[in-house]
Amino acid sequence: MKPDKPDLDAGACLHISTTWVAAFNGALAHPEVATLDALFLSDCHLRSVLAFSWTLETYSGTSAVCEALRHISDDHKLGVITLNAQDLQPHCVQRAGEWTVECLLTFSTPVGPCEGVLRLCSDGSGQWKAWSLVLALIEIAGHEEAYKRPQDASASNNRSFQGPNWKDKRDARNRFEDREPEVLVVGAGQAGLSVGARLRQLGVDALVVDQNARLGDNWRNRYHALVLHNQRHVNHLPYMPFPETWPTYIPKDKLADWFAYYADAMDLAVWMGTRFVNADYDAADKRWCVTLETPTGEKTVRPAHIIMATGVSAIPNRKKLPELQPFEGPVIHSADYQTPDPEKFGSVVVMGTGTSAHDVAQDLAENGVKVTMVQRSPTMVQNVEPTAQLPYAIYGKALSTDVCDLLTVGTPMALYKASSRLSLKVAEELDKPLIEGLKKTDFKVNVGEDGVSWQLMYLTRGGGYYFNVGCSDLIINGQVRVVQSDQITSFEASGLTLASGEHIHADLVITATGYLGQREMAARLLGDALAERIGPVWDVNSDTQELNNMWMETPQPGLWFFAGSLAQSRIYSKYLGLQIQAKLLGLM
Repeated sequence: MKPDKPDLDAGACLHISTTWVAAFNGALAHPEVATLDALFLSDCHLRSVLAFSWTLETYSGTSAVCEALRHISDDHKLGVITLNAQDLQPHCVQRAGEWTVECLLTFSTPVGPCEGVLRLCSDGSGQWKAWSLVLALIEIAGHEEAYKRPQDASASNNRSFQGPNWKDKRDARNRFEDREPEVLVVGAGQAGLSVGARLRQLGVDALVVDQNARLGDNWRNRYHALVLHNQRHVNHLPYMPFPETWPTYIPKDKLADWFAYYADAMDLAVWMGTRFVNADYDAADKRWCVTLETPTGEKTVRPAHIIMATGVSAIPNRKKLPELQPFEGPVIHSADYQTPDPEKFGSVVVMGTGTSAHDVAQDLAENGVKVTMVQRSPTMVQNVEPTAQLPYAIYGKALSTDVCDLLTVGTPMALYKASSRLSLKVAEELDKPLIEGLKKTDFKVNVGEDGVSWQLMYLTRGGGYYFNVGCSDLIINGQVRVVQSDQITSFEASGLTLASGEHIHADLVITATGYLGQREMAARLLGDALAERIGPVWDVNSDTQELNNMWMETPQPGLWFFAGSLAQSRIYSKYLGLQIQAKLLGLM
């Protein structure tokens, strides 16, 4: 049963917040143990996002949180904290199942202005104490983003008709013939473009490279019917929100064209058709020597930093399935799928039941192809509306995207996990007819028995779920058949045979076997030894409560990994950009 909502009006929430903030400022000025400890719940959490160290770090429990606050480095000593009631009034809201008084904070350090999110809970005795406190750097003082700085109009007022114009200068700059890039960004998807735009605004000379022929091909070349599975207002890129006139769920070709427009509008240096061949790090010079294969030949660049922005799932897992060896028809990976001719491929077997497998199966079935999906393990399924959108509930309302992003950053991993478990319970109720319908077929549903929702599956595995945009309905009504892998006795030249003796003919087999992660990409591009030194990439680190080697510098100097959804790319490109700017300024 949910706890009752406290009887708090706006004035009471403001009083609770201001009282706590005043006590906190006093405790920081005179950090006696009892004074500071008394302000936090025993199960409290503190997250610093570059606020008092040049990294992302989370502390849990009163002892760890207060110890961290007492040992703030001199360079990041907190100034006086005040409420930011202009962007968000202190209010009572339920977060992760608990009623909290939530408010925004503002303060400064010697490095620059900062912001924060504070959530207070009643300790049961009438005292309001901090459940979570998140502090984040906004910018480095004196090195703000270019659009915030005063513009020098004298250059643009010069109307000389001689010499290079703006485009000539931009094209020359983007060729990097007279200098080396400070940063090389590998990958021009949402992650690469987002961090490229941040670096450009921060005055960092960055080159973005991508092996595809055209900007946006990483989306454009996917299967014909693909649209995003979360809503437009969640997915804006930095500085340039999608037009309000756009559809709620963005089609892949529309997004691809926007990527090309975005790179041009944000004045990014992008080399397409360029393959990253290899790289070596010169520890003495603190620069990489990178070999690139470009459309005009092989080139070498020497950046100080490399950002691998090749995606959470960087490489299609095309490992051959031994059981398919007897099959004599064509076998392709779902990454290479394009809608086939139903007269040539009238019967298709799809190996897998993740998102790609479902979307491919639906596209096939709706084009008149007989489809059989082979399931190897249970899959979580949720309706795309409204269930899969529950984690984005704060977006698209009265709050600005910036405030929503701050509230998202201001949710430590422990609260994120608790919230996702609660949303899983809501999803079970909302999707009960869907799940019951699937269970009546041969489809096995992962209903999150261990309390892990799709959000945690994404952060730990990068997949394992499907948002129903129609394929589950086709399975339930029999238009798409599902068989379990343990029901198959053998694959043969023309298809597969079940234990019942039934033969299922296949003109084509599509393996939806997923993708290999960024660590595998690092091993292929930079070598096994360096990949081993880096360690795991992605997945939640149980000790740090942050993602492994993500959005922070890795153990290899000058090497960074950046990946995630469009929203994650927008949010965390800010903090990765600030870290690199700090490195180049000699602050780290």
